Amino acid sequence: MRILGIETSCDETAVCLIEAEGTFDDSFQFKVLGNALISQTAVHAPYGGVFPNLAKREHSRNLVPLLKEVLEQSFGNQNVKIKNQSDNAKFKNEMQQILHREPELLEQLIPFFVEHERPDIDAIAVTHGPGLEPALWVGVNFAKALSLAWDLPIVPVNHLEGHIAMAAVDMSRGDALRSPKASPREFGLLKFEFPAIALLISGGHTELDFIERWPVFKTLGETRDDAVGEAFDKVARMLGLPYPGGPHISALAEMSRKDAERTRTLSLPRPMLREDNFDFSFSGLKTAVLRQVKDKKLADDEKAAIAREFEGAAADVLVSKTLRAVEEYGAQTVLVGGGVSANTHIRHRLAEALAETGTALLTPPPEWATDNALMIALAGYFHALNKEFIDVETLRANGNLKLGTQL
Repeated sequence: MRILGIETSCDETAVCLIEAEGTFDDSFQFKVLGNALISQTAVHAPYGGVFPNLAKREHSRNLVPLLKEVLEQSFGNQNVKIKNQSDNAKFKNEMQQILHREPELLEQLIPFFVEHERPDIDAIAVTHGPGLEPALWVGVNFAKALSLAWDLPIVPVNHLEGHIAMAAVDMSRGDALRSPKASPREFGLLKFEFPAIALLISGGHTELDFIERWPVFKTLGETRDDAVGEAFDKVARMLGLPYPGGPHISALAEMSRKDAERTRTLSLPRPMLREDNFDFSFSGLKTAVLRQVKDKKLADDEKAAIAREFEGAAADVLVSKTLRAVEEYGAQTVLVGGGVSANTHIRHRLAEALAETGTALLTPPPEWATDNALMIALAGYFHALNKEFIDVETLRANGNLKLGTQL
């Protein structure tokens, strides 16, 4: 089965085409036929964070060029043929109705359909939440337009489920899944046992989920305020570091650890560390950093000390809550997803702690930890396998979409 994945939940525009077979076990394997992504980091950097309407505009500009790139990687010029359908007044009217809020996308799609017949694809998987709702709607409406033009079914995918699926992919057969010059390789899933715990850590989410089997999720706890990635960015801004702040905080923290004897020390709180629940809070930790920096001109060693202690505090809370969930629910595996899962220190701390319990730890390679369309295509495949398609008229973006239900 060939699945086209579309991802526009935040500031990455991504399209991916996979060919997959099998179920969520040893029989599953897939090839990445085409993959393309444009990051908007540089566009949003002057704002110190993602500006939703700007993200929406960039998605509208980027989706058609990315789709063309993926089709070229997948099929060469085989799918480029003159098609008269787009000259049909009814067809154009239907496209205008779907894309009336994305005029730039509509302007690109009409000539695109003139040149491209329906490719050899079986279904479309699109992120419909959670995320920035204006950005999500661009991807959702793009998927609707493709579905109408090519008569393809749509699978709505929870963005968080995609991150979990990405953590389970076996990358041992190659460093890169797909580049324009590479031949498709076959990949599968890592062998692991259920039940499992998922730790989702990103700029928009911090939560723990119990996975009885795939894809049955129950949310155990989530952040009550800032997500951990958001806290990293805000602390970086306090220290005068560029956006996105996570990598810069981590680099400073690592420098401080290597030169611990010469680096100043301080203590920051570990919010909700000992509370008998699986919720998180990073607002207080962020405020504690603000007290350290307010009205001060910090020396480099002071910035490094703050970065080290902040990263250590965040790691302490994440590791402690995850271990508690593993113990309480008898989990055999922990899957970590989201952009913050690329953080080397947090990965190392989780690996050390879980090794002592004999629990397997699955994390995606750092370059695949951030948002991408491969994870949407993968998660979408398993729903398409069960024919969990949705009518185009009822498909909606939901910025607050939840993964599972609160226990």
